[in-house]
Amino acid sequence: MSGVSGTRPDARPAKRIAVIAAGLSQPSSTRLLADRLADASAQALSGAELDVIELRDLATDITNNLLTGFASPRLEAAIEKVVSADGVIAVTPIFTTSYSGLFKSFVDILDPQALTGMPVLLGATGGTERHSLAIDYAMRPLFTYLHAEPVPTGVYAASSDWGSTEGELRSRVERAAGEFARAIGHAEKRVRDPFALPEGFSPTGAFSAQ
Repeated sequence: MSGVSGTRPDARPAKRIAVIAAGLSQPSSTRLLADRLADASAQALSGAELDVIELRDLATDITNNLLTGFASPRLEAAIEKVVSADGVIAVTPIFTTSYSGLFKSFVDILDPQALTGMPVLLGATGGTERHSLAIDYAMRPLFTYLHAEPVPTGVYAASSDWGSTEGELRSRVERAAGEFARAIGHAEKRVRDPFALPEGFSPTGAFSAQ
């Protein structure tokens, strides 16, 4: 899924959301949850441009980057979509109580400062409900360390959530998407140029009054 989802009632440019899906199979419940979160977030924002990054398709590129320090053109393009977005939706399967190795490897190749101030919606999938706390004890500390701003509600989907109780999952998705949309709306413009002059800088060598 890539492109603009939803329509905006005004002429303001649509917000850009990067959706990181770390599922290993095709199709995968991880991608399914990522799509649900992305669609709900776009609706909450009255339209958004969605860029989905399937890490499964970039696995070899990610490994080569870790070994050589160089990103392939398509991996570089994926990284740019993430760091230049207005917000990030990050969804991983849970293996052995934590995020997948592929998910962590992709995060490891990002510039440590690239996600500073970035609103992030966290999602995870697993076979049973007992892994649901992995969002808070594994994923949230990871993004907090990177100075990103995860929204309060993370969404975990166990295998049973796709059955008769899917209404409960829908409720959690909509709640998280609403928080994410508000976070994007309130987020200050992030300066990505490390050589940019600080706000209030004056050529005379003094800071202007704020």
